[in-house]
Amino acid sequence: MRLQIGYVPLCDAAPVVAAHEMGFARAEGLDLDLSAEPSWATLRDRLALGHLDAAHMLAPLALASALGLSGPPADLRVPLSLSLNGNALTLTHALWAEMAPADDDLDTVARAFARAAEARRAGGRPLTLGTVHPFSCHTYQVRLFAARGGLDPAGIRLVAVPPQHCVEALRRGLVDGFCAGAPWNAVAVAAGLGRVAALGCAIAPDAPEKVLAVSGRLAEACLPLVRAVARAGLWCADPQNRAELAHRLARRTYLGLDAELIARSLAGEIDRDGGTRHVPEHLRLGAPAQAPRAGQVGWLVAQMEAAGQLPAGADLLREAEAVYRPDLFADATAGL
Repeated sequence: MRLQIGYVPLCDAAPVVAAHEMGFARAEGLDLDLSAEPSWATLRDRLALGHLDAAHMLAPLALASALGLSGPPADLRVPLSLSLNGNALTLTHALWAEMAPADDDLDTVARAFARAAEARRAGGRPLTLGTVHPFSCHTYQVRLFAARGGLDPAGIRLVAVPPQHCVEALRRGLVDGFCAGAPWNAVAVAAGLGRVAALGCAIAPDAPEKVLAVSGRLAEACLPLVRAVARAGLWCADPQNRAELAHRLARRTYLGLDAELIARSLAGEIDRDGGTRHVPEHLRLGAPAQAPRAGQVGWLVAQMEAAGQLPAGADLLREAEAVYRPDLFADATAGL
């Protein structure tokens, strides 16, 4: 069976890429046609309209799409989580200099950010930060970071920028910073355009990041696809496979970036002002990340509500929980 699978160029698309590249899908009788999508909104729409059979997708966007909160309403199921964490907030050097935090402690940086944001707003030029989509953990992590410093998140301007365009937006001065997934923060740092100010895994540890969202019409091939991508995710999580994985992801077909930079992002090597910090939990693939859990849905719905993204008085938790299908995960991965 041939399936059309969408993804956005990011390190956490690795399980989908590896399922195709390393033969896990073929072993399940599947041929995958991988489609690099230009934005999360485009991927969402193509999945909802039937142009894609499944996709590497933002966890909150999968829920929002299934609940009719973003784009065309879609019949989706989430039988597999692809990753936890992986995001970072990168700010321009000019903004970091304005902040002048005394140290790299998250609370210290958040308070310095809040002071700089208030000063900018008082001067009539509020800070502008890019996040990859309104329904994303990136948006929620920026809001949580602002609140941690005592800043009302409404005091900053958030704009949607596809992850692969965040570095160029920073280069052109269109944003003062961005929150995106690996490896785009590392790309910005390597280009000398910004500094990693905060890691998503510190702001909201083990936040559900990407999922495999599957069209409801894909009943016949759902379990083989989940099994193939789950096996690929376990392969991706093995450090012994990191060099090979980075080499595959580096191809122009996928990320089109330096393989060494990708490998460092996969390993959680975070560059800051000439130094390197090892954060193994920066991006989590494989077994700890794969089972979709109801508690993740509760957290995401709470963040949507805090961001004002739910209709007034709506109680959508039960509907949202029905989108996550741990039963399909269990059936597909029994014996792995």
